Amino acid sequence: MPALVRSDLTAKIAWLGRVPNRDASLRAEPLDRVDAAMTGFEGEAHGGLTRPSCSRFTMLYERGTEIRNTRQISILSVEELALIASKMGLEALDPALLGASMVVEGIPDFSHVPPGSRLQTPAGTVLTIDLENGPCQFPAKEIEKERPGHGKAFKPSAEGLRGVTAWVEREGPLAVGDEIALFVPTQRAWAPMAMAAQ
Repeated sequence: MPALVRSDLTAKIAWLGRVPNRDASLRAEPLDRVDAAMTGFEGEAHGGLTRPSCSRFTMLYERGTEIRNTRQISILSVEELALIASKMGLEALDPALLGASMVVEGIPDFSHVPPGSRLQTPAGTVLTIDLENGPCQFPAKEIEKERPGHGKAFKPSAEGLRGVTAWVEREGPLAVGDEIALFVPTQRAWAPMAMAAQ
């Protein structure tokens, strides 16, 4: 059995962006197209083959330890952005305020696509999904600048809807409007208690 199978789901790239200077702001600048390299999106502050570990991994490493960068790209979905906005009492939520790299449309429950899944364009560009991206306070600060009084609602509203992080497995172009195919792992869900009972 192959390690991955093409799912019945396809999506469209609805938005692309990059964060040019993470120290200045999380806000992304919108793009029509971008070249995805092994280091991530060209000009993206979250790019690079490696990165210093952050608070998400203190159970494994001392903060600042150099590790493989599997968080080159932040991908959200149109559908989940709409849900977040609705929970926050907003009519819409600009993905640039969340530091998004890409927004896709057409894959239900996108934030919970299995780790190890791949997104492939007709040009052959492939992004590998790492993990669900948890909400943090940095987008809240950007939202608060644009919509005073709404920033504090971001974290609770975005729980389970913040999209995923990903890294570039095969280089190539990406453009708004591109169709992407979803490939998912064939591995069954982990069931240690079921195995222990056998």
